[in-house]
Amino acid sequence: MYLDALEFLEEERDEWAPYEALADLSDEDLERPTDPDGPARGWTGRDLAGHIVAWLEVALGIARDLAVGEQSRTSAEIDAAWEAEGDALNERLMATWRALPLDEVRRRIREVPGELRGTLTVVPEARWIKSPERMETFVGETIEHYQEHRPELAAILAAAGR
Repeated sequence: MYLDALEFLEEERDEWAPYEALADLSDEDLERPTDPDGPARGWTGRDLAGHIVAWLEVALGIARDLAVGEQSRTSAEIDAAWEAEGDALNERLMATWRALPLDEVRRRIREVPGELRGTLTVVPEARWIKSPERMETFVGETIEHYQEHRPELAAILAAAGR
């Protein structure tokens, strides 16, 4: 449990930093599939960015809701979608990202994490830092998610010679 917002935001920023390299990959490197039997399971840089940033966009929606009220419509909607679709929801999100122009993928990699951090600074701490349920969501969609996908990031960056 975090004692204050700054502690969380600093850790989140540090954990996100390695993913910023995805925005600097060439088009070819972003689209290069990795070894299907390797840690990235055939994902491309675009796939990884899409998976991570799509869930950051969900967290951003929740933060925006909590900035203006006690409840989050976004949270209720994504919970219902996950209940109905399970991992198919991830596939649907990935399909959306695969259709985006690469410049838009890069823009979102560069902007969404900072926008989430900025939005969280205006959410009353009682609605997230001091709420175990909300903190579980924000930690899960950021720090824990970044840590979970570090092997994929390493494989994608290695394939790009970085």
